[in-house]
Amino acid sequence: MSEVPLEAGASTGAVARRLGVSPTTVRSWERRYGIGPAERPAGRHRRWTARDVAVLEAMCRLTAHGVPPAEAARLAPAQAERGERAAPVERAAPPGAVPPEVRGLARAARRLDGPEVARLLHDGVERFGAVTAWTDLMAPALRASGRRWARGGGEQDVEVEHLLSWHVSSALRRVAVPPAGAAGPPVLLAAMPGEQHTLPVEAVAAALAERGLPFRVFGAALPAAALAAAVRRTGPAAVLLWSQTRATADPAPARTVATTPWGPRGARLRPAVLAAGPGWHRTTRPPGTLAPRDLPDTLTLLARALGADGPDGR
Repeated sequence: MSEVPLEAGASTGAVARRLGVSPTTVRSWERRYGIGPAERPAGRHRRWTARDVAVLEAMCRLTAHGVPPAEAARLAPAQAERGERAAPVERAAPPGAVPPEVRGLARAARRLDGPEVARLLHDGVERFGAVTAWTDLMAPALRASGRRWARGGGEQDVEVEHLLSWHVSSALRRVAVPPAGAAGPPVLLAAMPGEQHTLPVEAVAAALAERGLPFRVFGAALPAAALAAAVRRTGPAAVLLWSQTRATADPAPARTVATTPWGPRGARLRPAVLAAGPGWHRTTRPPGTLAPRDLPDTLTLLARALGADGPDGR
């Protein structure tokens, strides 16, 4: 990692390279949360001092540990001043307690109030970031809706689950825009052949986009041959294969991906493969593939495959 020239200040591009994120991410943090250079000479490009860079580094550490971006932006200046490392966020809640945000979202979905569902999801992503919004808001509401559907014998509330799923996908896709000009190989995100559940894949994409990490999303039921072709064409650092059910957890495509090389002869490379989702089992997961536990763990493994230290992309 090259050092930022501190005497004259560093450009936004140089700061982004130091942090391992895209310049778009740095500009977005400045625009949304006021995390920007302390001095902005009129008519000149932004120049980031050592103090400014320290604040951004604190912002990266905090978001990597699950602190919502808006809260991280509030805490980062003080942490930079003290040179602190961020501690993981602990959420104390009684067992079985349902957060009010989840209750409000579930009630709006049961009323089929699409505008309110959309507003709550958008506010959740804006306030908490994609990781926390998925883990603490979207996934619990989806599970609750699925349980009601199951209790009804496959008839009750199926329209509620469909409406909620559509709006969750819409909220995540608003964020899941691959960063333009991101250097290095991407990670590929795909559902296994025959797998139609893609919301967890979209959550991973949104979280990667927030961190400025490069990715490509192929969505549901990507055929095995097409997946292998995508690996050869893009030379990814990692490939995530999502399986929601045992029926789609086919080890053969995963083995093909894990053994598909690219690059010049004599210097061939192969991707890290993440077998993600409840469909995979230790007996079906091919040797050498990674098994992420949850979304934060997935981000850590993908960032590591990209040559970073953690899910903040550094």
